[in-house]
Amino acid sequence: MKIQFLGAAGEVTGSKHLLTTENGKKILLDCGSFQGKGLETDALNRHPGVDPAEIDHILLTHAHIDHSGLIPYFYKHGFRGSVVCTHATRDLCAIMLSDSGFIQEHDTLWFNKKKARQGLPPVEPLYTQKDATLCMELFIGVAVNRKFTIDPFTKVKFTNTGHMLGSAALSIDVTEHGKTSRIAYTGDIGRPKHYLLQPPAPFPQCDFLITESTYGNRLHNDREGAEQMLLEVVRHTCVEKRGKLIIPSFAIGRTQEIVYVLNNFYNDGSLPRIPVYVDSPLAVNATSIFRMHLNELNDEVQQLIDTDPDPFGFNTLHYIKDLNESKALNETKEPCIIISASGMAEAGRIKHHLANSVDNPRNSVLMVGYCSPNTLGARIIERNPVISIFGKEHQLKAEVFQIDAFSGHGDYEEMRQYLQCQSKTKVKKVFLVHGDTGALNAYKEVLKKDGFDDVYIPLPGQSFVLSD
Repeated sequence: MKIQFLGAAGEVTGSKHLLTTENGKKILLDCGSFQGKGLETDALNRHPGVDPAEIDHILLTHAHIDHSGLIPYFYKHGFRGSVVCTHATRDLCAIMLSDSGFIQEHDTLWFNKKKARQGLPPVEPLYTQKDATLCMELFIGVAVNRKFTIDPFTKVKFTNTGHMLGSAALSIDVTEHGKTSRIAYTGDIGRPKHYLLQPPAPFPQCDFLITESTYGNRLHNDREGAEQMLLEVVRHTCVEKRGKLIIPSFAIGRTQEIVYVLNNFYNDGSLPRIPVYVDSPLAVNATSIFRMHLNELNDEVQQLIDTDPDPFGFNTLHYIKDLNESKALNETKEPCIIISASGMAEAGRIKHHLANSVDNPRNSVLMVGYCSPNTLGARIIERNPVISIFGKEHQLKAEVFQIDAFSGHGDYEEMRQYLQCQSKTKVKKVFLVHGDTGALNAYKEVLKKDGFDDVYIPLPGQSFVLSD
Protein backbone atom coordinates (compact mmCIF):
# COMPACT_ATOMS: atom_id res chain seq x y z
CA MET A 1 0.00 0.00 0.00
CA LYS A 2 1.25 3.46 -0.89
CA ILE A 3 0.34 7.01 0.09
CA GLN A 4 1.13 9.96 -2.17
CA PHE A 5 0.75 13.57 -1.04
CA LEU A 6 -0.71 15.54 -3.94
CA GLY A 7 -1.65 18.68 -2.02
CA ALA A 8 -1.33 20.49 1.32
CA ALA A 9 2.25 19.18 1.43
CA GLY A 10 4.38 21.98 2.81
CA GLU A 11 1.42 24.36 2.57
CA VAL A 12 -2.12 24.83 3.84
CA THR A 13 -4.39 24.40 0.83
CA GLY A 14 -5.14 21.80 -1.82
CA SER A 15 -5.57 18.82 0.52
CA LYS A 16 -5.33 15.61 -1.55
CA HIS A 17 -3.69 12.41 -0.36
CA LEU A 18 -3.82 9.38 -2.64
CA LEU A 19 -3.98 5.94 -1.06
CA THR A 20 -3.24 3.10 -3.52
CA THR A 21 -3.79 -0.43 -2.30
CA GLU A 22 -2.08 -3.58 -3.57
CA ASN A 23 -5.30 -4.73 -5.21
CA GLY A 24 -5.27 -1.59 -7.33
CA LYS A 25 -7.87 0.53 -5.54
CA LYS A 26 -7.22 4.28 -5.61
CA ILE A 27 -8.75 6.13 -2.67
CA LEU A 28 -8.35 9.90 -2.46
CA LEU A 29 -8.41 11.41 1.01
CA ASP A 30 -9.99 14.84 0.39
CA CYS A 31 -10.04 16.58 -2.98
CA GLY A 32 -9.29 20.21 -2.25
CA SER A 33 -8.49 23.24 -4.37
CA PHE A 34 -5.30 25.21 -4.07
CA GLN A 35 -5.94 28.81 -3.05
CA GLY A 36 -4.00 32.04 -2.69
CA LYS A 37 -0.96 31.18 -4.86
CA GLY A 38 -1.44 33.84 -7.51
CA LEU A 39 -0.90 32.72 -11.10
CA GLU A 40 0.25 29.27 -9.90
CA THR A 41 -3.15 28.46 -8.44
CA ASP A 42 -4.97 27.73 -11.69
CA ALA A 43 -2.21 25.50 -13.07
CA LEU A 44 -1.97 23.52 -9.83
CA ASN A 45 -5.71 22.92 -9.81
CA ARG A 46 -5.78 21.85 -13.47
CA HIS A 47 -2.95 19.34 -12.95
CA PRO A 48 -3.85 17.46 -9.75
CA GLY A 49 -1.20 14.75 -10.21
CA VAL A 50 -3.63 11.91 -10.85
CA ASP A 51 -6.13 11.01 -13.55
CA PRO A 52 -9.57 11.71 -12.00
CA ALA A 53 -11.10 8.83 -13.96
CA GLU A 54 -8.82 6.38 -12.12
CA ILE A 55 -10.09 7.28 -8.64
CA ASP A 56 -12.42 4.70 -7.09
CA HIS A 57 -13.47 6.63 -3.96
CA ILE A 58 -13.04 10.06 -2.43
CA LEU A 59 -13.24 10.06 1.36
CA LEU A 60 -14.05 13.61 2.42
CA THR A 61 -13.23 14.96 5.89
CA HIS A 62 -15.22 18.20 5.58
CA ALA A 63 -16.71 20.72 3.19
CA HIS A 64 -14.18 23.57 3.14
CA ILE A 65 -13.12 24.30 -0.44
CA ASP A 66 -9.43 23.62 0.24
CA HIS A 67 -10.56 20.05 1.04
CA SER A 68 -13.53 19.56 -1.33
CA GLY A 69 -13.24 22.18 -4.07
CA LEU A 70 -11.82 20.00 -6.87
CA ILE A 71 -14.55 17.36 -6.77
CA PRO A 72 -16.50 19.04 -9.63
CA TYR A 73 -13.26 19.25 -11.65
CA PHE A 74 -12.66 15.53 -11.09
CA TYR A 75 -16.26 14.85 -12.14
CA LYS A 76 -15.78 16.95 -15.28
CA HIS A 77 -12.72 14.83 -16.15
CA GLY A 78 -14.24 11.39 -15.71
CA PHE A 79 -14.43 10.61 -12.00
CA ARG A 80 -17.53 8.47 -11.37
CA GLY A 81 -16.65 6.80 -8.08
CA SER A 82 -18.24 7.58 -4.74
CA VAL A 83 -17.71 10.60 -2.51
CA VAL A 84 -18.25 9.42 1.05
CA CYS A 85 -18.70 11.93 3.89
CA THR A 86 -20.94 12.77 6.83
CA HIS A 87 -24.53 13.90 6.23
CA ALA A 88 -23.83 17.51 7.25
CA THR A 89 -20.78 17.64 4.97
CA ARG A 90 -22.92 16.49 2.06
CA ASP A 91 -25.51 19.19 2.80
CA LEU A 92 -22.83 21.88 2.96
CA CYS A 93 -21.05 20.69 -0.20
CA ALA A 94 -24.31 20.99 -2.12
CA ILE A 95 -24.24 24.76 -1.63
CA MET A 96 -20.49 25.36 -1.39
CA LEU A 97 -19.49 23.59 -4.59
CA SER A 98 -22.32 25.25 -6.52
CA ASP A 99 -21.12 28.62 -5.23
CA SER A 100 -17.56 27.74 -6.21
CA GLY A 101 -18.70 26.80 -9.73
CA PHE A 102 -20.48 30.14 -10.05
CA ILE A 103 -17.31 31.95 -8.97
CA GLN A 104 -15.23 29.95 -11.48
CA GLU A 105 -17.55 30.98 -14.31
CA HIS A 106 -17.76 34.61 -13.20
CA ASP A 107 -13.99 35.02 -12.72
CA THR A 108 -13.24 33.35 -16.06
CA LEU A 109 -15.68 35.69 -17.83
CA TRP A 110 -13.88 38.70 -16.37
CA PHE A 111 -10.46 37.19 -17.14
CA ASN A 112 -11.40 36.43 -20.76
CA LYS A 113 -12.52 40.04 -21.32
CA LYS A 114 -9.06 41.11 -20.22
CA LYS A 115 -7.40 38.52 -22.48
CA ALA A 116 -9.55 39.61 -25.44
CA ARG A 117 -8.27 43.18 -25.05
CA GLN A 118 -4.74 41.76 -25.22
CA GLY A 119 -5.56 39.71 -28.31
CA LEU A 120 -5.13 36.43 -26.43
CA PRO A 121 -7.36 33.34 -26.70
CA PRO A 122 -9.96 32.69 -23.98
CA VAL A 123 -9.67 30.06 -21.24
CA GLU A 124 -12.27 27.68 -19.86
CA PRO A 125 -13.39 27.84 -16.23
CA LEU A 126 -11.92 25.17 -14.00
CA TYR A 127 -15.49 23.85 -13.77
CA THR A 128 -19.00 25.22 -13.98
CA GLN A 129 -21.95 25.45 -11.66
CA LYS A 130 -23.53 22.62 -13.66
CA ASP A 131 -20.49 20.40 -13.00
CA ALA A 132 -20.83 21.16 -9.31
CA THR A 133 -24.51 20.23 -9.34
CA LEU A 134 -23.97 17.01 -11.29
CA CYS A 135 -21.15 15.76 -9.08
CA MET A 136 -23.49 15.71 -6.07
CA GLU A 137 -25.06 12.52 -7.45
CA LEU A 138 -21.84 10.74 -6.40
CA PHE A 139 -22.09 11.81 -2.74
CA ILE A 140 -23.00 9.27 -0.07
CA GLY A 141 -23.75 10.58 3.41
CA VAL A 142 -22.95 8.30 6.35
CA ALA A 143 -23.35 8.53 10.12
CA VAL A 144 -20.50 9.47 12.43
CA ASN A 145 -19.06 6.66 14.62
CA ARG A 146 -20.40 3.88 12.41
CA LYS A 147 -17.93 1.63 10.59
CA PHE A 148 -18.88 0.87 6.99
CA THR A 149 -17.37 -1.03 4.06
CA ILE A 150 -16.44 0.63 0.76
CA ASP A 151 -15.02 -2.54 -0.82
CA PRO A 152 -14.26 -6.09 0.36
CA PHE A 153 -10.84 -5.03 1.67
CA THR A 154 -11.52 -1.57 3.06
CA LYS A 155 -13.54 -0.36 6.05
CA VAL A 156 -13.96 3.26 7.14
CA LYS A 157 -15.18 5.09 10.22
CA PHE A 158 -15.78 8.83 10.74
CA THR A 159 -15.21 10.47 14.13
CA ASN A 160 -16.01 14.09 14.95
CA THR A 161 -13.15 16.62 14.81
CA GLY A 162 -15.08 19.75 15.85
CA HIS A 163 -13.54 21.85 13.06
CA MET A 164 -16.76 22.73 11.23
CA LEU A 165 -20.25 21.33 10.96
CA GLY A 166 -19.90 17.74 9.75
CA SER A 167 -16.11 17.58 9.96
CA ALA A 168 -14.68 14.18 10.80
CA ALA A 169 -11.43 12.26 10.98
CA LEU A 170 -11.07 9.17 8.80
CA SER A 171 -10.07 5.79 10.23
CA ILE A 172 -9.39 3.39 7.35
CA ASP A 173 -8.73 -0.34 7.77
CA VAL A 174 -7.13 -1.89 4.68
CA THR A 175 -6.61 -5.65 4.50
CA GLU A 176 -3.82 -6.95 2.25
CA HIS A 177 -2.47 -10.53 2.21
CA GLY A 178 -4.57 -11.34 5.25
CA LYS A 179 -3.12 -8.50 7.34
CA THR A 180 -4.98 -5.29 8.25
CA SER A 181 -3.27 -1.89 8.36
CA ARG A 182 -4.97 1.03 10.03
CA ILE A 183 -4.60 4.53 8.57
CA ALA A 184 -5.96 7.63 10.29
CA TYR A 185 -6.35 11.00 8.62
CA THR A 186 -7.49 13.78 10.92
CA GLY A 187 -8.39 16.34 8.28
CA ASP A 188 -8.55 19.68 10.10
CA ILE A 189 -8.66 19.49 13.90
CA GLY A 190 -11.08 21.72 15.79
CA ARG A 191 -10.92 23.16 19.27
CA PRO A 192 -11.97 21.55 22.56
CA LYS A 193 -14.09 24.62 23.42
CA HIS A 194 -15.86 25.72 20.26
CA TYR A 195 -18.61 28.32 20.21
CA LEU A 196 -20.99 26.02 18.36
CA LEU A 197 -19.59 22.55 17.83
CA GLN A 198 -19.03 19.55 20.03
CA PRO A 199 -15.36 18.94 20.92
CA PRO A 200 -13.15 16.62 18.88
CA ALA A 201 -13.69 12.96 19.73
CA PRO A 202 -11.00 10.27 20.14
CA PHE A 203 -10.39 8.12 17.06
CA PRO A 204 -9.37 4.44 16.90
CA GLN A 205 -5.75 3.41 17.28
CA CYS A 206 -3.86 3.61 14.00
CA ASP A 207 -0.61 2.32 12.49
CA PHE A 208 -0.10 5.32 10.19
CA LEU A 209 -1.25 8.85 11.02
CA ILE A 210 -1.77 11.80 8.65
CA THR A 211 -2.50 14.99 10.56
CA GLU A 212 -2.67 18.73 10.05
CA SER A 213 -0.33 21.39 11.47
CA THR A 214 -1.86 24.78 10.59
CA TYR A 215 -1.15 26.28 14.02
CA GLY A 216 1.78 24.01 14.79
CA ASN A 217 3.81 26.93 16.16
CA ARG A 218 1.10 29.05 17.81
CA LEU A 219 -1.18 29.18 20.82
CA HIS A 220 -4.61 30.82 20.66
CA ASN A 221 -5.88 33.51 22.97
CA ASP A 222 -8.59 32.51 25.41
CA ARG A 223 -12.22 32.51 24.29
CA GLU A 224 -13.53 35.00 26.84
CA GLY A 225 -10.83 37.50 25.90
CA ALA A 226 -11.74 37.13 22.23
CA GLU A 227 -15.41 37.86 22.92
CA GLN A 228 -14.51 40.97 24.90
CA MET A 229 -12.14 42.16 22.19
CA LEU A 230 -14.85 41.71 19.56
CA LEU A 231 -17.22 43.85 21.62
CA GLU A 232 -14.54 46.50 22.19
CA VAL A 233 -13.73 46.67 18.45
CA VAL A 234 -17.45 47.07 17.68
CA ARG A 235 -17.83 49.90 20.20
CA HIS A 236 -14.60 51.61 19.15
CA THR A 237 -15.42 51.51 15.44
CA CYS A 238 -19.18 51.94 15.34
CA VAL A 239 -19.83 54.11 18.42
CA GLU A 240 -16.64 56.12 19.00
CA LYS A 241 -15.52 56.55 15.36
CA ARG A 242 -19.01 56.23 13.83
CA GLY A 243 -17.52 54.05 11.14
CA LYS A 244 -18.02 50.65 9.50
CA LEU A 245 -16.56 47.45 10.87
CA ILE A 246 -15.71 45.10 7.99
CA ILE A 247 -15.21 41.43 8.95
CA PRO A 248 -13.93 39.08 6.23
CA SER A 249 -15.21 35.69 7.32
CA PHE A 250 -15.55 32.21 5.93
CA ALA A 251 -19.20 31.74 5.00
CA ILE A 252 -19.35 28.34 6.66
CA GLY A 253 -18.64 28.09 10.35
CA ARG A 254 -16.81 31.32 11.16
CA THR A 255 -19.72 33.53 10.16
CA GLN A 256 -22.15 31.49 12.26
CA GLU A 257 -19.77 31.68 15.26
CA ILE A 258 -19.52 35.46 15.06
CA VAL A 259 -23.28 35.82 14.64
CA TYR A 260 -23.80 33.53 17.63
CA VAL A 261 -21.52 35.68 19.84
CA LEU A 262 -23.18 38.90 18.64
CA ASN A 263 -26.56 37.28 19.31
CA ASN A 264 -25.50 36.67 22.92
CA PHE A 265 -24.33 40.26 23.24
CA TYR A 266 -27.67 41.41 21.84
CA ASN A 267 -29.56 39.25 24.34
CA ASP A 268 -27.66 40.66 27.33
CA GLY A 269 -27.97 44.25 26.08
CA SER A 270 -24.25 44.93 25.54
CA LEU A 271 -24.32 45.10 21.73
CA PRO A 272 -24.75 48.67 20.43
CA ARG A 273 -28.02 49.01 18.51
CA ILE A 274 -26.45 49.27 15.08
CA PRO A 275 -27.26 47.31 11.93
CA VAL A 276 -25.38 44.04 11.46
CA TYR A 277 -25.27 42.68 7.91
CA VAL A 278 -24.30 39.18 6.81
CA ASP A 279 -23.63 39.85 3.14
CA SER A 280 -23.04 36.47 1.58
CA PRO A 281 -25.65 34.32 -0.16
CA LEU A 282 -23.55 31.29 0.73
CA ALA A 283 -23.46 32.23 4.41
CA VAL A 284 -27.23 32.75 4.39
CA ASN A 285 -27.79 29.29 2.93
CA ALA A 286 -25.22 27.74 5.26
CA THR A 287 -26.93 29.22 8.29
CA SER A 288 -30.10 27.44 7.21
CA ILE A 289 -28.14 24.18 7.17
CA PHE A 290 -26.84 24.88 10.68
CA ARG A 291 -30.46 25.29 11.76
CA MET A 292 -31.19 21.85 10.22
CA HIS A 293 -28.43 20.25 12.31
CA LEU A 294 -28.96 21.94 15.69
CA ASN A 295 -28.81 18.53 17.39
CA GLU A 296 -25.13 18.27 16.37
CA LEU A 297 -24.16 21.50 18.17
CA ASN A 298 -22.67 21.65 21.66
CA ASP A 299 -24.41 21.70 25.04
CA GLU A 300 -24.14 25.47 25.41
CA VAL A 301 -26.05 26.05 22.18
CA GLN A 302 -28.61 23.38 23.12
CA GLN A 303 -29.28 25.19 26.42
CA LEU A 304 -29.61 28.55 24.69
CA ILE A 305 -32.21 27.15 22.30
CA ASP A 306 -34.50 26.57 25.30
CA THR A 307 -34.88 30.35 25.69
CA ASP A 308 -33.76 31.65 22.28
CA PRO A 309 -35.02 29.37 19.51
CA ASP A 310 -32.81 31.04 16.87
CA PRO A 311 -29.17 31.49 17.98
CA PHE A 312 -28.40 32.93 14.53
CA GLY A 313 -30.88 35.80 14.47
CA PHE A 314 -31.71 39.02 16.33
CA ASN A 315 -33.63 42.19 15.53
CA THR A 316 -30.74 44.28 14.19
CA LEU A 317 -29.27 41.44 12.12
CA HIS A 318 -29.95 41.38 8.39
CA TYR A 319 -29.08 38.57 5.99
CA ILE A 320 -28.45 39.81 2.45
CA LYS A 321 -28.64 37.81 -0.77
CA ASP A 322 -29.69 40.47 -3.31
CA LEU A 323 -26.76 42.04 -5.16
CA ASN A 324 -28.33 45.50 -5.23
CA GLU A 325 -28.74 45.43 -1.46
CA SER A 326 -25.09 44.45 -1.19
CA LYS A 327 -24.02 47.36 -3.39
CA ALA A 328 -26.14 49.73 -1.31
CA LEU A 329 -24.01 48.90 1.75
CA ASN A 330 -21.04 50.52 0.01
CA GLU A 331 -22.97 53.78 -0.20
CA THR A 332 -24.32 53.93 3.33
CA LYS A 333 -22.57 56.26 5.77
CA GLU A 334 -24.20 54.85 8.91
CA PRO A 335 -22.15 52.91 11.47
CA CYS A 336 -22.64 49.20 10.91
CA ILE A 337 -21.02 45.79 10.95
CA ILE A 338 -20.57 43.98 7.63
CA ILE A 339 -19.66 40.29 7.74
CA SER A 340 -18.89 38.94 4.29
CA ALA A 341 -17.04 36.07 2.61
CA SER A 342 -14.32 35.09 2.04
CA GLY A 343 -12.21 34.80 5.18
CA MET A 344 -8.93 35.35 3.32
CA ALA A 345 -10.54 38.18 1.32
CA GLU A 346 -9.61 36.48 -1.95
CA ALA A 347 -13.07 36.34 -3.56
CA GLY A 348 -16.69 37.32 -3.15
CA ARG A 349 -18.43 40.46 -2.00
CA ILE A 350 -15.92 41.18 0.77
CA LYS A 351 -13.45 42.53 -1.80
CA HIS A 352 -15.95 45.20 -2.82
CA HIS A 353 -16.59 46.19 0.79
CA LEU A 354 -12.86 46.43 1.46
CA ALA A 355 -12.28 48.43 -1.72
CA ASN A 356 -14.90 50.93 -0.58
CA SER A 357 -13.78 51.11 3.06
CA VAL A 358 -10.06 50.66 3.65
CA ASP A 359 -9.05 54.20 2.71
CA ASN A 360 -11.22 55.74 5.46
CA PRO A 361 -9.64 55.90 8.96
CA ARG A 362 -13.11 55.92 10.53
CA ASN A 363 -13.54 52.31 9.44
CA SER A 364 -11.93 49.16 10.80
CA VAL A 365 -11.14 45.72 9.41
CA LEU A 366 -11.31 42.77 11.78
CA MET A 367 -9.55 39.56 10.70
CA VAL A 368 -10.87 36.50 12.52
CA GLY A 369 -8.94 33.53 11.12
CA TYR A 370 -5.91 32.18 9.35
CA CYS A 371 -4.88 33.72 6.02
CA SER A 372 -2.46 31.97 3.68
CA PRO A 373 0.63 33.98 2.71
CA ASN A 374 0.18 36.15 -0.40
CA THR A 375 -3.60 36.49 0.05
CA LEU A 376 -5.28 39.88 0.39
CA GLY A 377 -6.21 38.97 3.95
CA ALA A 378 -2.54 38.33 4.80
CA ARG A 379 -1.51 41.70 3.34
CA ILE A 380 -4.14 43.40 5.48
CA ILE A 381 -2.95 41.56 8.61
CA GLU A 382 0.61 42.67 7.77
CA ARG A 383 -0.79 46.21 7.52
CA ASN A 384 0.79 46.90 4.16
CA PRO A 385 0.30 50.66 3.60
CA VAL A 386 -0.84 50.05 0.02
CA ILE A 387 -2.93 47.05 -1.01
CA SER A 388 -4.22 46.04 -4.44
CA ILE A 389 -7.90 45.12 -4.86
CA PHE A 390 -9.25 44.32 -8.33
CA GLY A 391 -5.96 45.58 -9.77
CA LYS A 392 -6.32 49.03 -8.19
CA GLU A 393 -4.11 50.31 -5.40
CA HIS A 394 -5.75 51.46 -2.15
CA GLN A 395 -4.27 53.22 0.86
CA LEU A 396 -4.86 51.08 3.96
CA LYS A 397 -5.96 53.81 6.37
CA ALA A 398 -8.64 51.82 8.19
CA GLU A 399 -7.58 50.34 11.52
CA VAL A 400 -6.80 46.63 11.43
CA PHE A 401 -7.56 44.24 14.27
CA GLN A 402 -7.03 40.49 14.52
CA ILE A 403 -8.62 37.84 16.74
CA ASP A 404 -7.35 34.30 16.21
CA ALA A 405 -9.43 32.69 18.98
CA PHE A 406 -12.28 32.34 16.47
CA SER A 407 -10.11 30.01 14.42
CA GLY A 408 -11.62 26.62 13.65
CA HIS A 409 -8.14 25.06 13.90
CA GLY A 410 -6.71 23.89 17.18
CA ASP A 411 -3.37 25.36 18.25
CA TYR A 412 -0.37 23.10 18.76
CA GLU A 413 -1.23 22.25 22.35
CA GLU A 414 -4.88 21.51 21.48
CA MET A 415 -3.78 19.32 18.57
CA ARG A 416 -1.25 17.55 20.77
CA GLN A 417 -3.94 16.84 23.36
CA TYR A 418 -6.26 15.51 20.64
CA LEU A 419 -3.64 12.95 19.63
CA GLN A 420 -3.36 11.59 23.16
CA CYS A 421 -5.97 8.98 22.18
CA GLN A 422 -3.16 7.20 20.33
CA SER A 423 -0.56 4.88 21.81
CA LYS A 424 2.60 6.46 20.41
CA THR A 425 4.56 3.21 20.31
CA LYS A 426 1.93 1.66 18.05
CA VAL A 427 2.03 4.48 15.48
CA LYS A 428 4.67 3.50 12.92
CA LYS A 429 4.75 6.76 10.95
CA VAL A 430 3.26 10.24 11.32
CA PHE A 431 2.86 12.49 8.27
CA LEU A 432 2.41 16.22 8.85
CA VAL A 433 0.39 18.13 6.23
CA HIS A 434 -1.63 21.34 5.92
CA GLY A 435 0.89 23.77 7.39
CA ASP A 436 3.48 26.31 6.31
CA THR A 437 7.17 25.59 6.82
CA GLY A 438 7.48 27.20 10.24
CA ALA A 439 4.39 25.47 11.63
CA LEU A 440 5.38 22.08 10.18
CA ASN A 441 8.88 22.12 11.62
CA ALA A 442 7.78 23.38 15.02
CA TYR A 443 4.96 20.85 15.33
CA LYS A 444 7.24 18.02 14.27
CA GLU A 445 9.41 18.78 17.30
CA VAL A 446 6.34 18.95 19.55
CA LEU A 447 5.23 15.49 18.46
CA LYS A 448 8.71 13.97 18.72
CA LYS A 449 9.05 15.27 22.28
CA ASP A 450 5.62 13.82 22.99
CA GLY A 451 6.75 10.34 22.03
CA PHE A 452 6.02 9.93 18.30
CA ASP A 453 9.24 8.49 16.85
CA ASP A 454 8.94 8.67 13.07
CA VAL A 455 7.49 12.04 12.01
CA TYR A 456 7.70 13.06 8.35
CA ILE A 457 7.00 16.26 6.46
CA PRO A 458 6.14 15.11 2.91
CA LEU A 459 7.18 17.10 -0.13
CA PRO A 460 4.58 17.82 -2.85
CA GLY A 461 4.04 14.66 -4.86
CA GLN A 462 6.16 12.49 -2.53
CA SER A 463 5.12 8.86 -1.99
CA PHE A 464 5.62 6.50 0.92
CA VAL A 465 5.09 2.76 1.22
CA LEU A 466 2.95 1.94 4.26
CA SER A 467 4.37 -1.27 5.69
CA ASP A 468 6.07 -2.59 8.80
